[in-house]
Amino acid sequence: MTRRIVIPFIPGDGIGPEIMAVSKTAIEAAVRRSTDGAVELDWVEVVAGDAAFKKVGQWLPQETLAAIKEHGVALKGPLTTPVGSGIRSLNVAIRHALDLYANIRPVRYFKGVPSPVREPHKMNMVIFRENTEDVYKGIEWKRGSAEANAVLSLIRSMGAVVRDDSGIGIKPMSETASKRLVRAAIKYAIKHHLSSVTMVHKGNIMKFTEGAFRDWGYEVANTEFADSSVPESALKGSAANARIVIKDRIADNMFQQILTRPEEYSVLATPNLNGDYLSDACAAQVGGLGLAPGANMGDSVAVFEAVHGTAPKYAGKDIANPCSLMLSGALMLDHIGLESSASELVKSIESTLAEGIMTQDLARLGSGIEPVRTSEFCAAIIRRLS
Repeated sequence: MTRRIVIPFIPGDGIGPEIMAVSKTAIEAAVRRSTDGAVELDWVEVVAGDAAFKKVGQWLPQETLAAIKEHGVALKGPLTTPVGSGIRSLNVAIRHALDLYANIRPVRYFKGVPSPVREPHKMNMVIFRENTEDVYKGIEWKRGSAEANAVLSLIRSMGAVVRDDSGIGIKPMSETASKRLVRAAIKYAIKHHLSSVTMVHKGNIMKFTEGAFRDWGYEVANTEFADSSVPESALKGSAANARIVIKDRIADNMFQQILTRPEEYSVLATPNLNGDYLSDACAAQVGGLGLAPGANMGDSVAVFEAVHGTAPKYAGKDIANPCSLMLSGALMLDHIGLESSASELVKSIESTLAEGIMTQDLARLGSGIEPVRTSEFCAAIIRRLS
């Protein structure tokens, strides 16, 4: 009897619908190949972004969120965020509405893809970025507003020196959110047999927010994972004995080390803003955001997405790179228990790129590479599956 799994999907805006179409085709082919037809995916379209606004007058309909909650999973294309008013970011709104507190981006090199660095194969990191606090809270007040002036008066009464013409923003970082993010990162490292988890912070300056993130992370490791982890400071030249090494790095130093010593890091656990920069900087070394998958995960719901934008100037031209969404689809398959399907899909993408078959965004990074169309790239992947 065929097992059927319902997958809600948001096609997205701009290039979203076309990369979603080919990604679904490739994902379905990988599932059929690896399960001999014993599993089928039932795709259910839900809407958000520009398409939703045109259809129902809302950027993020409650029906869409309800469907994702019901099935616990979704695949999402890139979305247009309204300009000037309304929701600041639809991606952020979805994460907050579903409490998807961990943004997860595995970044690795695929052989054959042109890269701006000499040894891109050394890049193989997974960034766990806290998704609900820090700058993503969006707590700020305009310069000169009554609210900004009130906050200025309050913090000045506590000894702060701030210019009158300042806009004011607040970056809350809680013990609850910090601990669950680091906990998720350590669990991921254990599941995937990775060697280290590194907390990235600016705790030398912001001691009670980013410094606390670091301290709370060590507390989680020491109290909940004492048998499977060891702090780097306790090694002192001795071996970790198969335990995960817990490290921490100052954010600016970490930016240097992802270029100079990337092979020394496996999983990074970061507050929101640090992770935003770092994940994009890591992706730049392996060919850009077109090769970066993304997962947003909570305790009971996960949304997998392309991490790049809508690129409207390329929409409808059959030239967009679907790899980010396809690789996110592979993360989704792994999440729902179809590990062999995920592996089949990634291997097929890997072999396709290794043969120099790639879309224009990757081909233009090198020389002598003739780009293929989106549909041709998908066909090449499916051929290698079968």
